[in-house]
Amino acid sequence: MNGDKLEFAAALAVNAGPVYIATADASGKPHVAAAGRLALAGDDRIELTEWFCPQTLANLAENGFISTVIWDEYSDTGFQILGRIEAVKEIGVLDGYAPKLENELPLPQIERRLLIAVDKIIDFKLGPHSDIEE
Repeated sequence: MNGDKLEFAAALAVNAGPVYIATADASGKPHVAAAGRLALAGDDRIELTEWFCPQTLANLAENGFISTVIWDEYSDTGFQILGRIEAVKEIGVLDGYAPKLENELPLPQIERRLLIAVDKIIDFKLGPHSDIEE
């Protein structure tokens, strides 16, 4: 895994817009969600926050592999980070904040942080690119 490339990807994520998260359930059925923030979290680890999709959590409970995509469409520069979930931590709970909404579906009232161990980072772009890690 290329640490310099991971640092560059994390820096790109600050200004590139949403970060996309792809997971699959135990049967392989895919799901894509968006997150607002990706940050480095130590050696070969990233964390994702500002994402609120319950299906992502359901998939990760069955299948811990995850793909995260950072892409700047204007420069056509991006990265796909492949890894596996290490931890899910609750960082904010709105329990009781909006009692009328708590019984309404599907809005979650818990913000979580995903800690991901990075296995591989590859280029991601609209133009021709390789899926081989450099």
